[in-house]
Amino acid sequence: MQIYWTPIQQVVQEARDTYTFKLELPEGFTWEEGAHTHFALEGFNQEDKPNRSLIRHMSISTLPHEGAIGITTRVKSECSTFKSILRDMNIGDKVAIFKTHSNVPLKREGKNVYLLSSGVGISTFRPLVLSYLANGEGVPHLRSVNVESSQEYLFSDVFKATDAFTAEFVDSRRAYHEAVETLAADKDGLYYVVGSDDFLRETIATLRERGIAREQIVLDKHDFQLDDFLN
Repeated sequence: MQIYWTPIQQVVQEARDTYTFKLELPEGFTWEEGAHTHFALEGFNQEDKPNRSLIRHMSISTLPHEGAIGITTRVKSECSTFKSILRDMNIGDKVAIFKTHSNVPLKREGKNVYLLSSGVGISTFRPLVLSYLANGEGVPHLRSVNVESSQEYLFSDVFKATDAFTAEFVDSRRAYHEAVETLAADKDGLYYVVGSDDFLRETIATLRERGIAREQIVLDKHDFQLDDFLN
């Protein structure tokens, strides 16, 4: 397993308590849209066993051509040890990234794609939207629905409507599920879902009740985890 230690280049505040940590791009490191990585802090591998309190599974919110590895996350005033350490880090301090993989690349199968997310989960989809806007081949229409009760919607510069891309933000779960029920009228679409486990289960239940097949639902989960959500 290769571990890349790379410095923080920049910290961008996206909304209240939400930040993107932009990491220097290590030589030879690359990824595709929808990728996640293990993001770890100094000391995580100093003992015989990894210190899991210093490791998080994070989505990468940028694409390689942007020249940085973007990690977007919430850091509240009361937070975990991991987040409190991250909050106090400085530009130039190094973090580790390893085991990078994408479970949710953009499928170009001639079907409409629906991106369904909650809160900061939309950061997983930012690279998919950028990839689609650069090349829409194989995806007739892309639509995003994100629920954020704070109404501080993320990445509004990217998630804005075009002729082939629809971006919708809602401020309640009720409005979100009403939107999902409407989208599920497309019995041939592909439905990507990112959020908490409860959010996934609720969304999957809504889709399945309306005749969307398991194979049409795409989750940012490993294969061995899918049965727990989709059965």
